Amino acid sequence: MTEFPLKIVTPDGLVFDGAAEEVVVRTIAGDLGIMAKHMNCVAPLGMGPATIVTAGQHRHAACIGGMVTVVGGCVTLVPTTFEWEEDIDVARAEASEQRARGILNDRNASDTEIKLAQARLKRALVRKNVAK
Repeated sequence: MTEFPLKIVTPDGLVFDGAAEEVVVRTIAGDLGIMAKHMNCVAPLGMGPATIVTAGQHRHAACIGGMVTVVGGCVTLVPTTFEWEEDIDVARAEASEQRARGILNDRNASDTEIKLAQARLKRALVRKNVAK
């Protein structure tokens, strides 16, 4: 497969800088697959799994928030959070899921608490799904 340059940068720093054959990420409008010679585009990222194919190997990650750009054949992924499958702390994700579910089941929770708990639950479920 034809390769293209890919950079993945989070607020914590550079996660990946190299050649990729394919990138699949979840945008707020659905999944977006990118291969060499993709048209220029900018898309906001949602919460979901990401797949990066390099040297024929598929690497999976949890990718949450941010944006992806394709300009002149170069792809830049700038997520708020990006965790490779092997780096996901499943116990931490499960604990976060349980805390979120506790708030969602609390009849006295405020609207703000409920919205934050819904986002926390979704992030935890994405992480657990990718880690499987």
